[in-house]
Amino acid sequence: MSMKWLQGLALAALAGLACAQDNSTNSTLPVNFGMVLFPSFQALDVFGPLDALNLLSMQYPLNLYLISSTTLDPVSTKARSAGMNTHNSNFSEAITPTHTIHDAPALDVLMIPGGLGTRADDLDPLIDYIADASKETDYVLTICTGSWLAARAGVLDGRNATSNKRSWAGREGLGNGTNWIAHARWVEDGNVWTSSGISAGIDMTLAWIASVYGNDTATDVANSMEYERQLDPSYDPFADLYNL
Repeated sequence: MSMKWLQGLALAALAGLACAQDNSTNSTLPVNFGMVLFPSFQALDVFGPLDALNLLSMQYPLNLYLISSTTLDPVSTKARSAGMNTHNSNFSEAITPTHTIHDAPALDVLMIPGGLGTRADDLDPLIDYIADASKETDYVLTICTGSWLAARAGVLDGRNATSNKRSWAGREGLGNGTNWIAHARWVEDGNVWTSSGISAGIDMTLAWIASVYGNDTATDVANSMEYERQLDPSYDPFADLYNL
């Protein structure tokens, strides 16, 4: 075995390592993801998209920040009022924030879930944060009635968007010139992506992954989830169900 051959092999190995390092720190790809939290968020709105991103983080360097309005106390899915919990059920899940809106880091991707908590009357500080943060992020992704919060923050002004179909009437009067599209599982308008109700957030997230990281990556993530991915953004049987 010649010395030149060994030197060539070593150089090739170093080149391959450098290439791998370059790919893993590609500055054109998003790294910092933030999910905003509020009481009575919808569980799957948060955990469905995050589980897809959990799997993506095994292929690319990603950071996740969970952002609440005021404290780092756990934020629960529990209904905030008796009117929302007529059977007095004690059944909920909670998630612990990593930051509040006052110390949240700069983000590449801002994610906004929906849920019964989007109807609350104390969300103005969170709305203000969404308005400011969305101006600095590369992408804004909303799930379900999370689009209502984005609309209130001005993020959807003059844009195409969608939302939960069972609660479709709730988007009325929100946003300035927002074009609400009834028949859509998700809508992409520039760097803003909005999804229909709850489970649609998974399809939107996979579509966003395909757009940013490539379709093969999105397919691999969906297969790892054993999730049958919907590829047609206009597929929306729930718009039909609610006569929209």
